[in-house]
Amino acid sequence: MKVIKTSGGARRGVLSTPHGDIQTPFFMNVATAAAIKGGVSAPDLLTLGTQVVLCNTYHLYLRPGSDVVRDCGGIRGMMKWDKPTLTDSGGFQVFSLAKLRKITEEGVKFASHIDGRRLFLSPEIAVQVQHDLGADIIMAFDECAPSTADRDYIAKSCDLTYRWLVRSRDEWLRLEREGANVNNAPQMLFGINQGGVYPDIRREHMKRIAELDLPGYSIGGLAVGETAGVMYDIIENVTPLMPFDKPRYLMGVGTPENIINAVGRGIDMFDCVMPSRNARHGTLFTRDGVMHIKNKQYERDTAPV
Repeated sequence: MKVIKTSGGARRGVLSTPHGDIQTPFFMNVATAAAIKGGVSAPDLLTLGTQVVLCNTYHLYLRPGSDVVRDCGGIRGMMKWDKPTLTDSGGFQVFSLAKLRKITEEGVKFASHIDGRRLFLSPEIAVQVQHDLGADIIMAFDECAPSTADRDYIAKSCDLTYRWLVRSRDEWLRLEREGANVNNAPQMLFGINQGGVYPDIRREHMKRIAELDLPGYSIGGLAVGETAGVMYDIIENVTPLMPFDKPRYLMGVGTPENIINAVGRGIDMFDCVMPSRNARHGTLFTRDGVMHIKNKQYERDTAPV
């Protein structure tokens, strides 16, 4: 990533991918299963000026299967989307959607939220699936520990996430050596910082993963119940330890206020399902505050928003 200018903690830059440059800071719309829920098409996204979309590894792994997506030309072929893409590792969905799961050193056994099938994801499999999906940016497999977990659990979880990151990196390097993916292009692997709401654990974990010299780094496990103040404090503790010339990604954060505050603290990348979810439910952000267009008071209101 090329950092063009800084202002306080904020950064303005360009992240180059095989399928185009992305101006930073930027927000990624979430195309859960290679489509934006609510009927927003790839041409619509181009009209909106979208630079990059995010797709969910977990959902595509379950249905229709990463091999099917690969055979259809990867995410880009399936969506008819020619610009950059990013896929998450599937870890967050495994820990938030799967009703039954068992964590071991090897990976996670879990039951599909769709049909109850018993499945398994490991760092290696998560990277292999993302290789099939063909995204420009892929994420390492991590444990998304609950925000209510105690300090001892969080510390052990970070150690496990680090070991999984090393395995994710090794599998990514192996696949890159063996040949290009469905898009005939290299992929960028991002490591994920975890540590709950404990600043010292966050800092130590960031130091360890920064030593692996990956193409990019993200902060995970936030916006899951803690206050905005706690989230901002964690960001302030972590960003000074993130490599200056690598993209910094705050996962799952997307309210206008959160984005502005995080940009000011050095974050370059964001994603959230909130914009399309809010739109489907008739919630709008306006200069006069939040507006719920489905409320009775707007039933016969013919004025512009």
